[in-house]
Amino acid sequence: MQISLFITCFNDTLFPDTGRAMVKLLERLGHEVDFPFEQTCCGQMHYNTGYQEEAIPLVKRFVDVFGEAEAVVAPSASCVGMVKEFYPKVAALTDDEELKKGVEQMVPKVFELSQFLVDELGLQDVGAYYPHRVTYHPTCHSLRMIEVGDAPLILLRNVKGIDLVELPAAEECCGFGGTFAVKNADTSMAMLGDKIRHIKDTEAEVCAAVDNSCLMHIGGALSRQRSGVEPIHLAEILASTEDGGN
Repeated sequence: MQISLFITCFNDTLFPDTGRAMVKLLERLGHEVDFPFEQTCCGQMHYNTGYQEEAIPLVKRFVDVFGEAEAVVAPSASCVGMVKEFYPKVAALTDDEELKKGVEQMVPKVFELSQFLVDELGLQDVGAYYPHRVTYHPTCHSLRMIEVGDAPLILLRNVKGIDLVELPAAEECCGFGGTFAVKNADTSMAMLGDKIRHIKDTEAEVCAAVDNSCLMHIGGALSRQRSGVEPIHLAEILASTEDGGN
């Protein structure tokens, strides 16, 4: 299958290793991976902070760039949620019937990585090897917006060598929420404190998730506390192998 990689601006700027891991993993599974260089921000920041109309050009660009793709896969439940949940609402703000049709055709082809692997490709074991104690944080957008379900955990349970431990109160928000962490810093830090305490209780070496935005928030606190726990995107774990993995 020809897969177009939607890396997202957040990952492209701050976490390029996640994109590289996705390419490594998908090519190992026998797929062709295309990276359209014309891609840019999905517009989530604009939409979530009240600038819905300013997101229209970004939605148009996304449809232009990925419109012919067979499948579009991203390492971000948050950005995938923007496309699936809010692109139709952005398009509805316009009188552009072509854009509305393009969005309608686009939405079913856009997937978060674990969702794509499990639900679309029918995979559970991707041949990964990762000999570390890992706990998994299910991010809010993955849980409540695009509903990836157990897909990330199914994949993690089939990683060879892994010691996967359950995270207490896993479904509680980490407190990031994009600009929420900036505008409501005290509340955000209180939520983060609870999440960090639960992570440390697992005695895990690694905290995994499907959104680097949440992992950045969590990782900052883990680093400041010198916890020794490393935040790692699911893609990087799944890309690891015995003969050349991380």
